[in-house]
Amino acid sequence: MFPIGDDNSSRRTFPVVTYGLIALNLLFFFVELNGGDAFITQWAFVPRRFLANPGGDFMTLFSSMFMHAGWLHLLGNMLYLWIFGDNVEDRFGHAKFAIFYLLCGIAATFAQMAFSSGSNVPNLGASGAIAGVLGAYILLFPKGKVNVLMGRGVIPMPALVDLSQDAC
Repeated sequence: MFPIGDDNSSRRTFPVVTYGLIALNLLFFFVELNGGDAFITQWAFVPRRFLANPGGDFMTLFSSMFMHAGWLHLLGNMLYLWIFGDNVEDRFGHAKFAIFYLLCGIAATFAQMAFSSGSNVPNLGASGAIAGVLGAYILLFPKGKVNVLMGRGVIPMPALVDLSQDAC
């Protein structure tokens, strides 16, 4: 199952924050590709480093949220943000959605840190923020439908079924 879209007929606003987040993630990924390992080392969230110097490493709470481990990681996250983010943004409003997205990403980073506080492995990706958006979508649109590509055809499916099969 590969989601390709949802029903946006009830959406009232243009998803400026969702599209802005997608653009920012793409931009950050290209900068990351250009900067290589040095960029990743500097801007990814490293639990052990953060705990040793939270003030000096504070910005990595945000920068790591816009980095990705590869093209599939990036494209998968952006597909789900594009499909589900616009509806959640429409319901929350632009500013609240932006804050919600960032808070979900930070919460995911702290959850990861709680389980690997001594790790020197860089953490990166928008998956935690995207997971928050998907959770909000399920709560706000429990009967929402998603169009999925199955084999050679496109079929509508309850979003809950699709999201329970896919992972960020």
